[in-house]
Amino acid sequence: MIEVPSSRRMLFLELRRHEPRIALAYTLLILAGWLWFDSPLLWPGLVALLLWAVAVDGVMRPGSGLFIETVKHGPRGSDAVALTFDDGPDPEVTPALLDELKRQGAQATFFVVGAALAAQPELARRMVAEGHVVANHSWQHSYMQSFRLHRWQTDELIRAERAIETAIGQPSTRLYRAPVGIKTGDLARAADDLGLRVVAWSVHSRDTLDPDPQAVARRVLKRVQGGDIVLLHDGGRKQCVEAVRLILAGLRERGLKCVTLTELLGPTPGAAP
Repeated sequence: MIEVPSSRRMLFLELRRHEPRIALAYTLLILAGWLWFDSPLLWPGLVALLLWAVAVDGVMRPGSGLFIETVKHGPRGSDAVALTFDDGPDPEVTPALLDELKRQGAQATFFVVGAALAAQPELARRMVAEGHVVANHSWQHSYMQSFRLHRWQTDELIRAERAIETAIGQPSTRLYRAPVGIKTGDLARAADDLGLRVVAWSVHSRDTLDPDPQAVARRVLKRVQGGDIVLLHDGGRKQCVEAVRLILAGLRERGLKCVTLTELLGPTPGAAP
């Protein structure tokens, strides 16, 4: 097999990361040609639609690897799954969730919002002490922040990483999940610069839309298999604790154990184990 030189790989990667801008520039160009020079619109228009389809998929699909390699699941055939919790820590829900995980001997990964973590660092210390992993879910979790430019993205990620390391007193594991799973080229470059491993999920509990913990648990258990990464939310979701109790019981019945992402995927290169 002929290996593509590193410089060429980097060029292709940068082109992919600018694909939405390329789609916009191309669209404006063909519209200008159509309006001022009466150029044909059909075939150039179809190319523009294709470019936009690729761009929208890359931005909106959490598991897309268009801008940066994104982990969606661990090894298939594994006897383990990873429960991951976003948007916390929550002063009421997270302690009760930690109690339930401890009672059932399960480990999990918490993608925390830096600002919330800084307000209650003792919860991060408890997570680590009980064998869980604390990971980066941005500093402020703004729904539009993924569309900000590279420097802003870098500052946002660094601030959250520092909050985690200050709270837990040890290096970060360099795991990152974008708010709402939305990624852009600028966000990807920032994550790449900081050596962050971007993680999505393979099973979505839909707990942000469903307050019924039994329905949430059924939805997860209907789809889950070895190697899956399950998305749940402890931030402001009171149904989370009961849903997790039912999910863990269902996993035990299937012979599946619940581990951290670090155990499921291995450590991020260059990060603390």
